[in-house]
Amino acid sequence: MKASKYSPLISCALIFLIFSPAGSTSSTLDDTWQLTDLYENTADWQAAYADITQQISQLSQCRGKLNTSAEMLAECLQLSSDTYKKLMRLYTFSMLSKDIDLGDSTLLEQHTLAQDLETSYSENISFLEPELLSIDESKLQRWQKNTPALKDYDFLIRNALRNKPHVLSAREEQILAAAGAPLRVASTTYGVLANAEIPRPEITLSNGEQIKLTPSAYTRYRSVKNRADRKAVFDNFFASYQDFAQTLAVTLSGQVQAHTFEARMRGYSSALQLALSADNIPEQVYRTLLDTVNNNLATLHRYLKLRAQVMDIDDPHYYDVYPAVADLDRRYSIEDSNQLLLAALKPLGEKYQQLYSDSVGKRWMHVPPADGKRSGAYSMGAAYDVHPYILLNHNDDFESLTTFAHEWGHTMHSLLATEAQPFAKADYATFIAEIASTSHEILLYKYLQETAASDEEKLYYLFQELQGLRGTFFRQTQFAEFELAIHEEIEKGGALSADKLNLLYGETLKRYYGHDQKVMGHDQKVMGHDQKVMYIDDMYAIEWAYIPHFYRNFYVFQYATSISAAYYLMENVLMENVLMENVLTSEGGKRQQYLSILEAGGSDYPYDILKRAGVDMASPEVYEAVIRRCNKLMDEIETILQSR
Repeated sequence: MKASKYSPLISCALIFLIFSPAGSTSSTLDDTWQLTDLYENTADWQAAYADITQQISQLSQCRGKLNTSAEMLAECLQLSSDTYKKLMRLYTFSMLSKDIDLGDSTLLEQHTLAQDLETSYSENISFLEPELLSIDESKLQRWQKNTPALKDYDFLIRNALRNKPHVLSAREEQILAAAGAPLRVASTTYGVLANAEIPRPEITLSNGEQIKLTPSAYTRYRSVKNRADRKAVFDNFFASYQDFAQTLAVTLSGQVQAHTFEARMRGYSSALQLALSADNIPEQVYRTLLDTVNNNLATLHRYLKLRAQVMDIDDPHYYDVYPAVADLDRRYSIEDSNQLLLAALKPLGEKYQQLYSDSVGKRWMHVPPADGKRSGAYSMGAAYDVHPYILLNHNDDFESLTTFAHEWGHTMHSLLATEAQPFAKADYATFIAEIASTSHEILLYKYLQETAASDEEKLYYLFQELQGLRGTFFRQTQFAEFELAIHEEIEKGGALSADKLNLLYGETLKRYYGHDQKVMGHDQKVMGHDQKVMYIDDMYAIEWAYIPHFYRNFYVFQYATSISAAYYLMENVLMENVLMENVLTSEGGKRQQYLSILEAGGSDYPYDILKRAGVDMASPEVYEAVIRRCNKLMDEIETILQSR
């Protein structure tokens, strides 16, 4: 499942009221999905469940036989793949059924059965990799060359051989697997503490509203219009973490130690190398991202200063970073979202637009919010023989529009990968999973900005895109830098106390947000020797305790790399389109390079897929495309403001 889309910002400060016609209330699109494409009814699902259960038990017949012949190896790999394909279809049906009615215990039980069956499958194929690696490599290569039935598994075999130096003996693998549960205790403890046991303060806002500052309430209220309310939200929310700082430091330190332990046991030089090894990503990718962003923090500072200027704030603080600068009084029905996205996708060519148009007209989406329905949005493309499904909670607002575009990006990625690749090579890696979804958003923003009915409307779109770049490119890289620092601290024999974590995170946060940078006032005179781009109060350094991503081994950097690849690719596609006489019928080279990434699915390592398409993620050039876009957006904002 490719899930995403965080809430965009609520407007604040200097407000531009934009009155546009409301979106139409009727839609030609079906707003609920048709699960009969998966199974006609529950009885069919139950029959499939029984069949898959039996097929999983048959996997044991392959144990000890992979080395006997190329034909036996191909037969067993095919059986494993076919079983998993059926299992994913089963899982998709139970998940989708559950997610639109979370109060139905029968549906919850059905999904639990599917989850348990997936666990059973994993247990029953645990012998496969060790046996595969026991085959002499030269013999295995000879089998592959002479056995067409092994073609679909060439990447699986190549990847297994690559990991061979880090696969332990059967007994050692058993021990490491058994250690998995205790090694997860730190993460589990953090989840319980942060989500259930830390007492959350209650505050009263300036409008008399009383709120309890849970993490979800913090996300909602940190962008309120009243500045004093925002400060109160920040101060009280982060104070609740400070009261448990030492315990939270122990849980984070324990998680980092678990990452480091596994890396050592498997013979990797660091936890970072272990994490990147899963998809064979060069370490230079990670470090180039950090270096390039640090070399271009002036662009982030420019944005923060521009925000402060428009919001008329002379002493911007960290609690001023979330409110939107403009309001947009416009509604987007699901049909409006469809028509806008269809128009925005024109640079990707007629074939792409046609595939999207054909797909969006089918009953693949569940659109309206409803009692008992899962919140958020996702695209689920695991049912290889059927099609992807999209869950939305469409509220006819701007967030709903961008979410629609985003999830259809995931869906188009899945469609193209499934069409081009066999099941064994269709599922794409996380490292490239957000490229198509972000590309859809980039093209949508471009179309909206170019067709805006007024300067005020255009300003709204420009600031929304910039704020997204701040949160996804700069902020996620900031997280990645901190994550690397705490792992390196442990790996060199250090310790992570609350004070040490506050120091490491606080220094990074202040550097990114310009706490030590002097700024010029609106009259171009220095406003004081201690004037900052943005003030970062020391108490906010505890923010590290609020970020659950630090418990996932080097995961967050992939948000920044994906958005960078998307901007680099779309920059090239759009530039090429300008030079082409007929955008719709001409299939340009840059466009095809982009589409080749989506069509590749999981047929190769994601870094290599991108590099073949002209995108070297170890090069600063890719990340500089985001910097160029940020500055272009700000140039346009300043031009509009100066014309007022």
